[in-house]
Amino acid sequence: MLHVDLDEFLAAVEVARRPELKGRPVVVGGAGDPTLRAVVATASYEARTYGIRSGMPLKTAARLCPDAVFLPSDPPVYEEVSERVMDALRRLPVVVEVLGWDEAFLGTTTTRPEVLAVQVQLAVREETGLSCSVGIGDTRLRAKIATGFAKPAGTFRLSRHNWSDVMGDRPTDALWGVGGKTAKKLADMGITTVRELAAADPADLAGRFGPKMGPWFRMLAFGAGDTRVTADPYVPRSRSREVTFQRNVTDRSELDEHLVALAKRVAEDVVEEDRPVVRVGVKVRFAPFFTHTRSVGLAAPTRSAADIEAAARTALDRFDPDELTQPVRLLGVRAEFEATG
Repeated sequence: MLHVDLDEFLAAVEVARRPELKGRPVVVGGAGDPTLRAVVATASYEARTYGIRSGMPLKTAARLCPDAVFLPSDPPVYEEVSERVMDALRRLPVVVEVLGWDEAFLGTTTTRPEVLAVQVQLAVREETGLSCSVGIGDTRLRAKIATGFAKPAGTFRLSRHNWSDVMGDRPTDALWGVGGKTAKKLADMGITTVRELAAADPADLAGRFGPKMGPWFRMLAFGAGDTRVTADPYVPRSRSREVTFQRNVTDRSELDEHLVALAKRVAEDVVEEDRPVVRVGVKVRFAPFFTHTRSVGLAAPTRSAADIEAAARTALDRFDPDELTQPVRLLGVRAEFEATG
């Protein structure tokens, strides 16, 4: 299978619209105004050389690179370009599983995957003028990780034959599915590399992470994983809305007002999606920039706006009262759908 990842997608689309920006550091996010609170959605490779990364506050990005070009996010344009890319991929002899605007898994039977990968890159470039990186693997995990070695605009194959040589000495968070917090917990157990995780005692891992997650982390260290690619349409697992405050909110009643407004918007999205919700979560980003989340399961699947609002209130109440006395810079509400299929 192949994993296709469009390089610096949002920034690349914007540069294609404004060719005069080619070669300049471009940052896309929010309203494109670094004096307002918002985060980086995508930074061009030129901007990344200054340390600018996705999720970083625009103000921080501006400090790192005052000469960067800041542009507002334009989702309808990105969706249109993404659809053109996916349609181009579907014209190839592959099964296309869309993962988002800028990435997809391709399933195929071929003895020459590198040739097919180049065909993929040519198809994307001819359709949109954009470049993409292609990871080749015998599992989804290996294909996904291989793409990181392919960037930018290259190809790379990662299989059981070279997995240990390529990945063995890398840190555990180089694995797709192991985040920073998990890596820290593994380090506390004396496990810092992929090779050490593969050699770890499954019982020790189960004792630390649980009977399912512990052994699963060890399987990731072997590069194991799903080998299926499906052309079924992408189905979102949740709908969420959030607001970044231009001034910190310190009053609980004001926070409650914003929570209700967000919950209503999420409920409208749920009605449009026409799928029942089973869990509601609340995200709070405190000043200066640390984020906590709380969530609650619902007694029964629902599409009710009142139930979603009530659950959001309950989730917010699950925060430590002392936490909510701190200045809040962002608030979000998320509704998780009942699993399908």
